[in-house]
Amino acid sequence: MATLRRRIANWWERYQAWRFGVIDPRARLGVRGEQAAARWLRRSGLTIVAHSESDRGGEIDLIAIDRRRKTVIFVEVKTLATTKPGHPAERVDEPKQARITRAALRYLQRHQLLGVRCRFDVVAVWWIGETPAPQKIEHYPAAFEASGVEGFYS
Repeated sequence: MATLRRRIANWWERYQAWRFGVIDPRARLGVRGEQAAARWLRRSGLTIVAHSESDRGGEIDLIAIDRRRKTVIFVEVKTLATTKPGHPAERVDEPKQARITRAALRYLQRHQLLGVRCRFDVVAVWWIGETPAPQKIEHYPAAFEASGVEGFYS
């Protein structure tokens, strides 16, 4: 009976890794945080279409699609590896929001998606120590509005 349980648990782990993605334990902290966030978003029903999308305008950690709402979601992931006070999402300040907005507009232009609904989310990940999984993940849908694009179309 114990062998059967181990086989089922092993199969379930492999299925979860195939379905939602894996987290590379040897990767840098920020990359592990992005992998954990992507896995979290997939489990919530979103489709991840790009990782670390960057151009001269800036970088977007994850780009997802919500097929039910027909929305493109630009996700900023912030990973914190300390127990000091403070929230990872606080690090997405106004200049960072403006860079993400510019990069998102460029992405939408490149893919002829300017008329599509989009939003900007933040995922906060707490990863204390060398544990195989994060201690806590919080997803903030529509965390901020597009900013810093005055005069972009003029």
